[in-house]
Amino acid sequence: MFWRKQRKALERLHPLHRQLVEERRFSATLPSADWTALVASLAAHGQAITRRKWQVPDRAASTVVPMLRVLQEDMEPGAFLGVTTDLRGPVVSDKSGESRTLSVRPPIRSVRETFYTDPWLVVRAELRDGSVLELAVVDRVRQRRIVKKNRNGKIKTKTKSKPARAVRATRRLPKGMAVAEPAPRAPGWLTVRVQQKENGRTVLRASAKVSTHDDHRTLGQILTVTGELFRWTPPRASAATTRRSR
Repeated sequence: MFWRKQRKALERLHPLHRQLVEERRFSATLPSADWTALVASLAAHGQAITRRKWQVPDRAASTVVPMLRVLQEDMEPGAFLGVTTDLRGPVVSDKSGESRTLSVRPPIRSVRETFYTDPWLVVRAELRDGSVLELAVVDRVRQRRIVKKNRNGKIKTKTKSKPARAVRATRRLPKGMAVAEPAPRAPGWLTVRVQQKENGRTVLRASAKVSTHDDHRTLGQILTVTGELFRWTPPRASAATTRRSR
């Protein structure tokens, strides 16, 4: 009886919420206002679903949902927001890349090194000021599978992983929007590039390598990187200021 109630509760979830629970990923492009229903569904998850198997990944609550809310604040309700998130973790077969065997010395018998690339959050948002913001959070993991023979002649296998995380943000400005280098400059760990297109538009790019030790810090890291792009353009005038200037 209990599991039947849980199954019915799962079936009533927002379609993207349910996909996140069952597959640990989803990809969709919707008007900004339509994402509100997903945010509300995820916020009520604990009240409807208690089965451990169907819990939402931690990064959904710590990063994905807060990021949706921040973006919606700077978007018109009908502007499109695209989100692709994959929270299965980096070490899965379809995320593996280069793999090689390393040279070893006894007592190590073999070392197999594999690299995994995990773009677990990709966003594209049409902002209220006419610019387009693109964001990607990518984890890259180097995993080594070490086979070693100990003094007793037993064969043991050990796996070591070394993760790294990159946050990359791009802001494509509308034609004619002014750009100026801000003061103070961006911190040394954050790289900013300015590209002038032939059509008169400007593209701002920011990137940084950040810590992977605490996922609860990821949102702040993302906001720091993306926020740097907005320091290069004048603040948007409020509606009240615009009316007074007339």
